[in-house]
Amino acid sequence: MRLCFKLIFINFLFIIILSSVAFSKDIGQNKELSHFEIITPPFVLKGISFRLEIVARDSENRILTDYNKKPEIFGVYLKENGKLITINKTFENGKLIVENALVNKVGTVLIKVKDNGIVSQKKLRSIPGILSILPPLLAIVLALLIREVTISLFAGIWLGAIFIFDYDIIGGIFRVVDYFAVKALNSPSHIQIIIFTVLFGGMVGIISRNGGTLGIAYFITRFARTSRGGQIASWLLSFVLFFDDYSNVLIRGNLMRPITDRLRVSREKLSFIVDAGAATVASIFVISTWIGYEIGLIESGLKAIGWEENAYSVFIKTIPYRFYPIFALFLVFIIAVLNRDFGPMLHAERRARKEGKVIRDGAQLLQKLEEAEEFLSGDKPARWINGLIPILVVILVALFGLYYTGKQSLIADNNFNFTIENIISHSDSYKALLWASFAGCLIAALMSLFQKLLNLRETIEAWFNGIKSMLLAVLILILAWSISLVTVELHTADYLVQILRGSLHPEWLPALTFIVSAIISFATGTSWGTMAIIMPLVIPLSYSLGIDVGFDKIHLELLLYGVISSVLAGAVFGDHCSPISDTTILSSMSSSCDHIDHVRTQLPYAILAAVIGVLVGDIPTAYGFPVWLSIIIGFSLLTLFVYFIGKKVQNFKI
Repeated sequence: MRLCFKLIFINFLFIIILSSVAFSKDIGQNKELSHFEIITPPFVLKGISFRLEIVARDSENRILTDYNKKPEIFGVYLKENGKLITINKTFENGKLIVENALVNKVGTVLIKVKDNGIVSQKKLRSIPGILSILPPLLAIVLALLIREVTISLFAGIWLGAIFIFDYDIIGGIFRVVDYFAVKALNSPSHIQIIIFTVLFGGMVGIISRNGGTLGIAYFITRFARTSRGGQIASWLLSFVLFFDDYSNVLIRGNLMRPITDRLRVSREKLSFIVDAGAATVASIFVISTWIGYEIGLIESGLKAIGWEENAYSVFIKTIPYRFYPIFALFLVFIIAVLNRDFGPMLHAERRARKEGKVIRDGAQLLQKLEEAEEFLSGDKPARWINGLIPILVVILVALFGLYYTGKQSLIADNNFNFTIENIISHSDSYKALLWASFAGCLIAALMSLFQKLLNLRETIEAWFNGIKSMLLAVLILILAWSISLVTVELHTADYLVQILRGSLHPEWLPALTFIVSAIISFATGTSWGTMAIIMPLVIPLSYSLGIDVGFDKIHLELLLYGVISSVLAGAVFGDHCSPISDTTILSSMSSSCDHIDHVRTQLPYAILAAVIGVLVGDIPTAYGFPVWLSIIIGFSLLTLFVYFIGKKVQNFKI
């Protein structure tokens, strides 16, 4: 019996051993190299580096982690000392990753990987690098020629889609909608920005309709008793009406015109003050109809380079670097305080003071707009409280939202460093802005209803009118995100870096960005269109150039803040002084000024602020010069220029 059990046990062990050997043999067979998986982008640019990954796999498509050989690789190269060399690297754990691989021809490139009779290959499409800059370039050129930013952006995206989707001209036009537009909206932060933008526009519509905005303006004008006081009051109103550039222009021009006429301030000077305090103020305030648009562009650019900092935090940090709007606003103030002018404006002011002619003989005055009439007419009492409280609610709720979401985020990360900068940088700015704009709408509507200034139907109608005023902004924003995606997929920044490498030092990029943005915005008359075209290019470009020369994180931040602020500041330059800009035309209309006289008299002031902004701001701060010191020097130079170059204008009092 025992012998029987022993025989059974021995047979059992024998079977187990045989099975183990067979299993081991099978495993060994599966671990033999079967093929290489070659991973590349859908297409590449000739001569521009890309990421190549090659994976060794067995017959069951598993990674051979013990494969550590040097296979032969054909069709792709590395560049060392300006020469192309073949890739000759050892696999690690069954993988080979090459971050800076490149191809040296256009068309279909065949990549081959060969080892011990195993050959794997993949076809890769290569296109000329010059094609990567054509879509944004087309958008710029069309914008300059036809002055229609939406059509220009659409055309640029379409051209990019043609290049990306294998030169399919007909299919490319549909890819604009079903690929790029959808992809641009396939982001919670983008949707949040759109909702904030339309909600804030709705609030502005309500407080404009219920008399609140006009009430704020009337409150300020009580202090205008002299020509100097009239100019300062007009200037101060720009900060009070910071939330929207159109409302700012229409209200201040029409409201202050009869007052400044009595004080013998020329219409040219009034239209200059009105224009200089519109886009400049709306673009730099932490809450306005501009904020969602600007943050959306910044956020898209930061995503393209993998920058994890909060876009709203970056926006706030760029404000001190917006030298043109800051200096333009200060220039208006110092001219009014010193009561001095220069250039064509001096002749206009002396004519108004001495002869009482606030407009020149033969001037062709633009007619007032219907929008202006809506602001200044009607039977609603102009109560400043109805405009001020909703605006304060927006600001306070936004600040609370930033603090609350930032603190909650820090607590979740076990970070108890509750400094203001740390809280804001970790906050959910989009959520905070949504809370703020919704609360502003709600308060404005409730105040209108409880005071019986508007009934429910009128309140909703005013809210919808405000929303409709932002629809063009939303459309441009979607197109801007789309062309940003085009430049990312075409590696436009990489190609520009290759062209500029060695010929442009990164520190000069903020000044160059401002000049280019200013030229485009002046020629096209659109600040938002300029931002949409330039921002997707300069953020990746500045980051790549900074990395290329070995900048550390601090210098990279400084460079990014510089180029972002330069785009926004340069775009505002055109919005301020371009003869075809909508706010420039509105300023002439609301001030009832000859449009050519308005442009001619304000242009020297705008150029002065821009030149000083570049010389003492954009250039030195890019090299690490303290931004606050640049602002002080800029203010000092503007004051000295106005005092010594400007001539005294007689004051007038009523």
